[in-house]
Amino acid sequence: MTRILGLGDNTIDTYVDAGVQYPGGNAVNVAAMTARLGATTAYLGCVGDDEGGTLLCTALAAEGIDISRVRTRPGANARAFIGHVAGDRQFISSSPGVRADYRWEEADFAYMAKFDHIHTSIYSELGDALPKIAASTQSLSLDGSNRWTVEYLQRVLPFVRFLFLSASELTEREAMDLATQCLGFGPQAVVLTRGSDGAMGMDAHGTVVQPAVPTAVVDTLGAGDGFISGFLTSMLSGGTLKEAMTRGAGFAAQVCGWQGGFGHEAPWIGDAQAARATASR
Repeated sequence: MTRILGLGDNTIDTYVDAGVQYPGGNAVNVAAMTARLGATTAYLGCVGDDEGGTLLCTALAAEGIDISRVRTRPGANARAFIGHVAGDRQFISSSPGVRADYRWEEADFAYMAKFDHIHTSIYSELGDALPKIAASTQSLSLDGSNRWTVEYLQRVLPFVRFLFLSASELTEREAMDLATQCLGFGPQAVVLTRGSDGAMGMDAHGTVVQPAVPTAVVDTLGAGDGFISGFLTSMLSGGTLKEAMTRGAGFAAQVCGWQGGFGHEAPWIGDAQAARATASR
């Protein structure tokens, strides 16, 4: 059974109008979702000593995910405030909280070495620790979201096996050029998710264009992480790029069928108007 570690970022996705909150963040979601797809998973990161940190740890433990190396820091957990206008999700603001207060220990890197694969994201703010993290594992993937720059990718991709980028604003030709450029920086495969236009994957054997799978949408939050989770569990089990892209798209469609990244809804008692006002300043 494949052992996968979600490393780094987490957040509490806070739906201000509905007054509910969900555990989330790319590394957390991938740990939870790959567990649902049959992997043995763990999460290593920093949580706050507030209700957000408690919600994250409780939800991950309920999913059977190892959180033995999670460290609780004094202060607020990372949090994202999300609104909805006519059913469309809109990010209002976010706060990183204590999520990057790692203070790495040698025991952390020894723990990482126990896993077949580590997944992290640009939001994890790993900085100078990334080369040592990469040296601790035989396989590393990175989600660059839509925050990537070419300079950033050129710096980190020599350490990365699978790269995921959000590129919904690019044309198919632009996406093809970007994937080709990224592949030249060192990864085995590059995947660009393009919203309703599906996804594009590229490796040394060619390019796969994967249409989005039609589904009844309840909530799109976490759909991209669902794609990553389906892709990783397929590739790490010996699947081809085409098989991994197909599984990624299929699981992303499933994720759209539930609320939050992987559920575990909790009430949020806060001021939606104040959250929106803070973002507007």
